[in-house]
This record gives sequence, structure tokens and C-alpha cells, in this order.
Amino acid sequence: MVVRKFLHWLNSAPVAERAAAATALARAFVERELPFEDRCAAEAAMTLLLDDPSPKVRAALSETLSMSRNAPHHIVAALASDQPEIAQFVLVRSPQLSDMDLVDLVATSGGRLQALIASRPIVSASIAAAIAEVGEVDACIALLKNDGAHIAAVSFRRIAERHGTHAGLREVLLADPRLPGDCRHMLLLRVSEALQSSPFVIALMGKARAGQVAREACTRGALLLAEHTDPQERTALIEHLRLRGELTPGFLVRAVAHGKIDFVGSVMIQLTGASERQVRALLASGRDVAVISLFRRCGLTDDYAGVILHALKVWREVANEECVAGPQEVSWMMLKHLNAAPGQAGPTEADRELASLIKRIHLEVLRDNARTHAMAIAAA
Repeated sequence: MVVRKFLHWLNSAPVAERAAAATALARAFVERELPFEDRCAAEAAMTLLLDDPSPKVRAALSETLSMSRNAPHHIVAALASDQPEIAQFVLVRSPQLSDMDLVDLVATSGGRLQALIASRPIVSASIAAAIAEVGEVDACIALLKNDGAHIAAVSFRRIAERHGTHAGLREVLLADPRLPGDCRHMLLLRVSEALQSSPFVIALMGKARAGQVAREACTRGALLLAEHTDPQERTALIEHLRLRGELTPGFLVRAVAHGKIDFVGSVMIQLTGASERQVRALLASGRDVAVISLFRRCGLTDDYAGVILHALKVWREVANEECVAGPQEVSWMMLKHLNAAPGQAGPTEADRELASLIKRIHLEVLRDNARTHAMAIAAA
């Protein structure tokens, strides 16, 4: 009888009164201890309100029920599938929506509703995985900005793979301290590709030069990533570099010249299968023959192995406080080892390419040091 009277009233009441009635009815349901029959009647009346032609009425119902654990699940589920202005309240707040409900909604909704789900105070790893897999750019950005989102490493990688070309999303990803090192390198490559294809950059320095600059910048960026990547994430970064063909002898030469010995050790462990203890001991104090043998197992030829060993010995002396040196001095000594420093006769034909690489490294370090010195003077 109550529901029948309410239905007749709905057919003639103004929108404002219907919205107020929806709010009062929902509040009574979630805040009061109603008798069983009254609760059933109120639930039936709220179900009728789901078909109200006015979004304001359905929005009032959604907002009032959004925080309640006692709200009827079927009503909350229907409101969550309504238009965004109505669904937003329950999508962001409702504890009645399970992970399964939210994952299904992510799969069947557009970007705006996905972004609302991504903005919930707590987003589980399964919901984050669904957004990473099918979510639109705005939803992924909302997820990354949400401190309450539990995002697994594989979800970070999926977002980077799907939307890495979007500049705004790249910026949010790179600002996230949880981002794995291999994902940072993937985004670095996307930036490099964008720069290489930029008409402005090509017009400024030519296509070939732009490609070379971008590749060298990627290599230097990878070294910075290696330095700041947690040891437990290094394996993923090294494997990522290897699969992309960027874990080259030249990359290892650059890493050793910059003193990234721990990272080089991790590479040796992964490529040779040797134990961490064995590799660390060889790099720290191993005999030349044993260290060269380790390098050969990684696929290094004798010319690369020899110059890396020479640099390694210098870094050993630095570690033992027997000398003071940095990348500038080490790269200079590597050039001298190849007879390629200014004033020397010059490298052999076989070592010319390697010497050219080390010279570029040395000049880069000189520029970096000069820039740092100039900035220090200016700041004084």
C-alpha cells in the first residue's frame, strides 16, 4: 500500500520534491532501525526511483547511499552503471561494490567512469591491474595519482606499454617513486623516439645527428637509472636492456668508466649464472686472468675486456683510498691504455672504434664537470 501511494505521488510530484523524497527515503533506510516490513517497502520504493526520468533524483539517491554498508546491493550496482553524474558518488565511495563488481565496471565502462573507480580511497591490486590493462589514459593517470592505489610492477609496465607515448601520462609515471627501473627505461625510449621524429629537432641538427644524440642520451639515462634502481629491481632492468639489444659491450664500457661497478657486477651475475659472491670477489680483488675469463663468459672480446679491466683496477685503487679519481680521470686512463690520448701515437685499427667511444665518454664527462663547476661559481 505504501509503495503504491508513493508510486502515484511520483507520477505527479515536481523534480525538486522527488529528489528531496529520494534523499529522505535513502537516509531513513541507512540511518534508522526500521521494522522489517518498512525496510522492504523502502527498498522497493528506492528501486522504483532507479527509473525516475530526472538525473537529479537518481543523483540524490546515489549520493545518500554512497557511504553506507547497509545500502541494497542491487540499487548501488544499478546506480554505478548510470551516467557519470549519477554513478560518481557510489563509484568513488560505496563499500558495497566488491572488487569483482569494480573490475567488471572497468571492463565495460568508458574513461570517465574508469577514472572515478581509479580515484577510490583504496584501490586494490586487482582493480589497478584491470585499469592498467583496459583503462583509458585519463583513468590510468587518476590511478597513478592516487596514493591509496596498490599498483603491482606488472601493472606499471602495462600502463607504460599501452600509453607511454602520452606526454602527460609519462610525466606522472616518471614522478612516481614506485615505478620499476625497466619501466623508466621504456619511457626514456619513448621520449627518445618522440625527439628523433620531431620536425623541429630534425631541422635543427639533421636526422642522422638527431638519432645519434638521442641514442647517446638514452644510454646515459640508462646509467642513471642503474644508479638509482633498487638492487631487487636490477634484474628486471638488466633483462629489459638485454631484450632490447642495449646491453652492449659499449654500454658496459660506459658503465665502468662512470664507476657503476655494482651494476656491472649484477650484469655479470645475470649473464654468466655465476654466484653473487664469486662475481663480487673477482671484481673487488680477482686476478687478471680470472677477471678476463669472467668477461669472456659475458661475450666480451679481448679488446673490450682489457680496457674494462684497466678501468676496474683504477676504481679498486679509489675504493682502497690509494688514489683519488673520478670518471674524468678513469676515462682518460682508458684512452691512454689504448694509446689514444692526445700526444700518443694513436690506437690500432682494431681499437679505433673502441677508442672513439671512450673519447666521447671523456668529452661528455669534461662538459658535465665544467657545467657543474660553472653552476657552483654562479651560486656562490
